[in-house]
Amino acid sequence: MELRHLRSFVVLAEERHFGRAAARLHIAQPALSQQLRQLEHEVGARLMERSTRRVSLTEAGRLLRTRAHEIIHTVDRTADDIGLLAAGRAGRVRLGFVGTATYDVLPRVAQRIRAELPDLELDLRGELLGPALLDALRADELDLAVVRPGDLPLDDLATVPLREEPLVVVLPSGHALADAREVRLADLAGTPVITHPSGRRSSMQPLVLETCRRAGLDPDVIEIGETGTLVVFVAAGLGFGLVPASVRALRLDGVVYLPLADETVRVPLVLAYRPDPAPAVRRVAALVSDVVH
Repeated sequence: MELRHLRSFVVLAEERHFGRAAARLHIAQPALSQQLRQLEHEVGARLMERSTRRVSLTEAGRLLRTRAHEIIHTVDRTADDIGLLAAGRAGRVRLGFVGTATYDVLPRVAQRIRAELPDLELDLRGELLGPALLDALRADELDLAVVRPGDLPLDDLATVPLREEPLVVVLPSGHALADAREVRLADLAGTPVITHPSGRRSSMQPLVLETCRRAGLDPDVIEIGETGTLVVFVAAGLGFGLVPASVRALRLDGVVYLPLADETVRVPLVLAYRPDPAPAVRRVAALVSDVVH
């Protein structure tokens, strides 16, 4: 059963007139009659009663008209969907964010993608740690990851630099230095530092502790898995934090974010993905880069 025969049949069923149907289809009337005969031969039933004045559908014709509409709609929708997939405008993209970029980058990226790619299924995962993000990327559990790599190896992945930003100090709003224009880390001697986990679980803690050591500090360490919880612990007065400046997007009562008076420490943010990504992944990667820049 040819699709063009079904399309012709649907038009003829709508017009109930061979001349008008042939004109709509831009074919000769005898060709339309031949298509109908071929279709009736294929289905083994008469589909239309024809006279010099009118064309009417048989019971079999009414059934085929309904099914033909469904078939044509499915075929057309499938062709449209494949076109969207090929253009990177449809499909499913799984995008993960390191915790320190969740509050700043994730909302803006989500809004942009939903506005420009409404047919795309976007799976967003925030508040993750860099090593876990890269593991998920390599295990095909994520398609894209916004990470702060630190010393983590990225040789097997494609990466796009997004930006660099300074570390800022997070203090309780009631701290004696809360009203200062900037903070010297030496002035926080004796105060615990609240930071992300140690070892391979986070790329931030080594940077934070090295920054403290260069300032002459060897603080007690309180490890926290999520950036939001880290800031909450600071608000509770349990210590201070050192976080990338974009974490200031997490506006939480009880804390202040202040610049460092010490040497400026800049933290890179990159977009990582596996080589040869699908068209939708490429398109989302380009949007993420555009949003951040």
